[in-house]
Amino acid sequence: MSVWVFAGLALAGVWGGMMAVFARPLLARWREPVLRHPVLVIESDDWGAGPLEQAGVLKRLHTLLHAAPDATGRPGLMTLGVVIEVPDGGRMAVDAGARYHACLLSDARLTDIRVAMHEGIEAGVFAPQLHGQAHYWPPAVMAAARRDPRVADWLVSPTPARTEALPSPLQSRWVDASSLPSVPLAAEGVHEAVKNEAGHFMALFGSAPVVAVATTFIWTDAVESAWREAGVETVITPGQRATCRDAAGMPGGIDRSMLTGEISPAGLTYLVRDVYFEPALGHPPGRLADGLAARTRQGRACLVETHRFNFLDAPEVSFPALAEALAAARARCPDLRYLAPAELARAIRRRDPAWIEPRLPARIAAWRARLEEIPRFARVARLVGLGWVLA
Repeated sequence: MSVWVFAGLALAGVWGGMMAVFARPLLARWREPVLRHPVLVIESDDWGAGPLEQAGVLKRLHTLLHAAPDATGRPGLMTLGVVIEVPDGGRMAVDAGARYHACLLSDARLTDIRVAMHEGIEAGVFAPQLHGQAHYWPPAVMAAARRDPRVADWLVSPTPARTEALPSPLQSRWVDASSLPSVPLAAEGVHEAVKNEAGHFMALFGSAPVVAVATTFIWTDAVESAWREAGVETVITPGQRATCRDAAGMPGGIDRSMLTGEISPAGLTYLVRDVYFEPALGHPPGRLADGLAARTRQGRACLVETHRFNFLDAPEVSFPALAEALAAARARCPDLRYLAPAELARAIRRRDPAWIEPRLPARIAAWRARLEEIPRFARVARLVGLGWVLA
C-alpha cells in the first residue's frame, strides 16, 4: 500500500470518526425544515393586564407596523404575549394584603387596552399568544410579600401594577420561587391553572390559545401536558427548557434542547426564538436585520424577542429603532415575509411546499450554515481538514 493511499485512508477514518461523534447534532440540523423565504416574527411579551398607558402604546405600534409591509403587502406583525391578570391593589389594600385579589384584563378599567389589542388583531398587526394568567404564581408572591416589603407594596399598588417591578425569580409562573432554590408546583395545580387561563383567553379573544410562551422561559412537562389539553399546539422556546430557579435565582434545571419543528413528548411543536432586540437596553436597529440575514442563510425563521418595557420606558428610543429595524430588514431581504407563529408551525407540520424548501441544493446550503453553531464542531472540522464543509 502506497504512502498516499495509507494517508488517504487514515484521513477518511479521521473524518468518519469525527462525523460519528457529531452525528446527533448534524442529523438534527439536517432534519430541521428549511424555509423558502426570509421570515420575520416580532415577538413581544408581557402585554395585557397592567399599566393603563399600554393602550396608547399599542395604538402607536399598530400605526408603525401597518406602515411596514412585507414583500406581499402584508402589514408588519407583532405577537402579543398576553398576561391576563395583575393584583387588584385597591381590594388588597382593604384587606391589608392578607388575601390575594386579581384585576383581570376583562375589567372595565382595562377596556382601552382590550380595544387597542382587538383593533390590532383585526387589522392583522397583532397576534395574541398565551403568556399566562399572571406573570407570577400568586401563592408564591403572597409568601414572598410576608418577608419583602417591596413585594408587599407592589401587591397593593393603587393602579394596575407592572410585573417587571417584581424580583426576577417571582416573575416565573410555573415554579414556586418564594424561596430559593424554587420548589416545583403540583401537577394538579398546574393543570387547573392552565385550564383556567385558557378559559379566560377564550373569553377575551374568541378562540383557544394555540401558541404559548412561558414567562421567563421556565416550564415543565406538567405544563406542556396541560397546555396540550387546553388546545395549545405550539410552544415558543429559546432553544432549551429551564425547569426551576437555582439558589442564586437564575434559571436552571435545563432538561431539554430543541430546534424549530421538533415535537415535544406532549405532541407540541417547538419554535425557537433566539434573536434579541431590546432598544431600551441599547440594541441598535441593525441587530434585528443582522439576525434576519443570519437566520435566512440557515433557512430558518427569525423570531425576535422584544418586551413591553421598551415601549413603555423608552418610547423615544424604541419606536424609531423598531421602525428603522423593519426598514433595514426589508432592504436586506427584499423577499421578506411576516408569519404568525401559529401559521409557521402549521406550515412546518404540514411540510407546506409554499413555505418549506424541498430542493436538495438549498437544503444543503442551509445545513452548512447551521454547522457553526454546533459546539466544538467548527474548530475540529478545520483541524482535520474539513473546513470546506463550513465555507
